[in-house]
Amino acid sequence: MRGTQGRVLRIVLVILMIFLVLGLLLQYVTKQYMIKDSVHRLERNGKVLADLAAAYYADGTMTNMQFLINMDLASEFSECDILLCNETGHVLLCSDSPTGCYHQRYYLSQDYLQRIIENDGDTDICILPNLYEETRQVCATPVYSTATGEVVGIVMVSTPLSAVTEDTSRISNIYLIAIICIMLLTCGLTIYVSSQSGSPLRELAKTARSFGHGDLHARVHLDGKHPEEIQDLALAFNNMASSLQKSEYSRQEFVANVSHELKTPMTTIGGYIDGILDGTIPESKHRHYMQIVSDETKRLSRLVRSMLDISQLQGEGGIPEEKMSRFEVAECAGQMLITFEQKIMKKDICVDVDMPEYAMYTIANRDYISQVIYNLLDNAVKFCPQGGNLWVNLREGDNKIYVSIGNEGATIPPEELSLLFDRFHKIDKSRTRNSDGWGLGLYIVKTIIGLHGEDISVTSADGRTEFTFTLPLED
Repeated sequence: MRGTQGRVLRIVLVILMIFLVLGLLLQYVTKQYMIKDSVHRLERNGKVLADLAAAYYADGTMTNMQFLINMDLASEFSECDILLCNETGHVLLCSDSPTGCYHQRYYLSQDYLQRIIENDGDTDICILPNLYEETRQVCATPVYSTATGEVVGIVMVSTPLSAVTEDTSRISNIYLIAIICIMLLTCGLTIYVSSQSGSPLRELAKTARSFGHGDLHARVHLDGKHPEEIQDLALAFNNMASSLQKSEYSRQEFVANVSHELKTPMTTIGGYIDGILDGTIPESKHRHYMQIVSDETKRLSRLVRSMLDISQLQGEGGIPEEKMSRFEVAECAGQMLITFEQKIMKKDICVDVDMPEYAMYTIANRDYISQVIYNLLDNAVKFCPQGGNLWVNLREGDNKIYVSIGNEGATIPPEELSLLFDRFHKIDKSRTRNSDGWGLGLYIVKTIIGLHGEDISVTSADGRTEFTFTLPLED
C-alpha cells in the first residue's frame, strides 16, 4: 500500500510495536517492584513473628496455644505460609495446620540453616526440598533467646513466586488488551479519516490529470464537509486553473491575431514582388508598388519591435532601481510633443498645453515614460479630425502627477473603453491594410504604467477623448 492509508497503517504498526515494547518494559518493572514489595512484607512479618516467638520462648516454650493462634492469624492476614523450626532446623509448627502437619517431619538442610544463622537471616527465591515443590520467596529470621541471646529457633515466612507473577501477568494482560483495543480503534478511525481526507486529494489529482490532458474546463468540486486546508487547496487549484485557462486563451488569441495581422501584409508584399518578377506589373509602375512593399515592410518591422518591447516589459516584472531616474515631466512631454510637429501642422490641429509654471519632478524610467507619452500623442494626432483640437495637461494632487492627453474626434463607445488596453484591440473592426497601427500601442502604455505601480484611465464623451495616467511626485 503506497497511498496515504498505507503510510498511516505503517505508522500505526510502528506505534503498536513501541507500545508493546513499553508493555514488556512495564511488565518487567512491575514484576521487580512487586517482588521487592513482597520481600519487604515477608521480612517485616518474619521479624514480628521472630520477636513474638522469642517472647513466648521466655516462658519456656514457643508451641503453646496462644502462639499457635497468633501464627495462624498472621498467616491468614499476610496470605503467607509460616514455618517455625527449632535451632537444629526441625520443623515444629506449620501455618497449614498448626496442630499437626506433614511438614513437621522434615528438617532444613544444614547448609541453609548455617547461612541463616551466620547472616542473621536470609531472603531468597528458591525451592525448599521436602517442604514445597514450587519456587517460593522465602524469608528466614532467627529467633534469639531473650535470656542468653542464643538462636533457639527459626521463623520462615514464604509465599509462592507464582502469586507475584500472576499479579504481574494480570496487569500486563489488562495493559495489552487495552493497547490492542485502542490500536484497533485507532486503526479504524485512521483508515476512515485518511479515506475521507484522501478522497478530495484523489479528486484533485484526477482533475489535475484532466487539466494536463487539455481539458481546460476541469475544476475541483468539493462540499463544505472537508477540512479547511483541503478546501483552500482546491480553491487555489481552481484559481490556478482559471488563470492558466485565461493565459491559454490569451495565447491562442495572440497567435490568431498575430497570424491575421501578418497574413495581409505578407500576402501583399509577396503578390507585388511576384507581379514585378513575372512581368504582370509594368515597369512604369514598379516604383509605386515597391514603395507599397517598403511601407508594408516598415509596418511589419514596427510590429516586431512592439512585440519585442512587450516581451521585454513582461519579462522584467518591475522596473529595477538602477533604471529609475529623477526627471522633469513637463520637459519630457514637451520633447515628445515636438516630434509630432509636422503631423500636427499637416492636419492643422490646434494644440492646447496646460502645464504649471514650476517644475514637477518624478522618479521613473524616462525612456519608458517617453514611450507612453509618444504612444498617447500618436493616438491623439491620428484620431483628431482635420482642424481639430488636441491638449496636453499636467497637474498635481495627493503626491501624484496627473498627465492628461486628449483630442477631439469620434466618441469611443462605452463598451469599448474597458477593451482599449487589450492586445490587438481595434475600435474599427473594418480597418484596411493601409490603416496605421496594430492595436499594441495602448497595451504597451498600460504595461509600462503598471510596471511603475501607477494607473491609467480613459474617458470619452461628447466628442472628446482623454487618457490620464499618474506618476509619483518627487520634491
